Amino acid sequence: MRSETDDIRQNKAATRALDEMDRKILGALAVDATQSFAKLGAEVGLSAPAVHERVKRLKANKTIKATIAQIDGPRIGKPLLAFIHVMAQGWGKTKGMMALSELPEVEEIHSATGDTGLILKVRVASPHALEGLLSLIYDLPEVHSTKTYVALNTHLERDVQAGITEALSEGEHLR
Repeated sequence: MRSETDDIRQNKAATRALDEMDRKILGALAVDATQSFAKLGAEVGLSAPAVHERVKRLKANKTIKATIAQIDGPRIGKPLLAFIHVMAQGWGKTKGMMALSELPEVEEIHSATGDTGLILKVRVASPHALEGLLSLIYDLPEVHSTKTYVALNTHLERDVQAGITEALSEGEHLR
């Protein structure tokens, strides 16, 4: 069933820049995206309908891309986190390399600068599984080498944060 406000014509306000209240809402949602609009409103100082309209706008303009469950890798049998730097012919973003995105072990693929073309974030069940994944990567004709970094421990892992450190945005150094 559609909400009464879903058919309201979009206007310039829908494409406006993020303000401080949007950032507060995004920050609260990053901690718990399942909370009610009433609870969210109380946390940021707005009414539930006002928060609902802002969240709806943030979804419509793709600032909020999805609401997802964060799954714990070790609890589902994937305790080994690794980053694979892939050196390949040309840019590296080939059909073969991008086909790796179909594997559930591959969480992220990034183009990069420096001595690597692509960086893959992968989560696997064991060193043996990592070796199998590397074998698949080396089977691609464009790949000529990799460097793999295994994470021993994760001290911080989070999605994009809405806040901005003013000193960084102004080019200052943090002390």
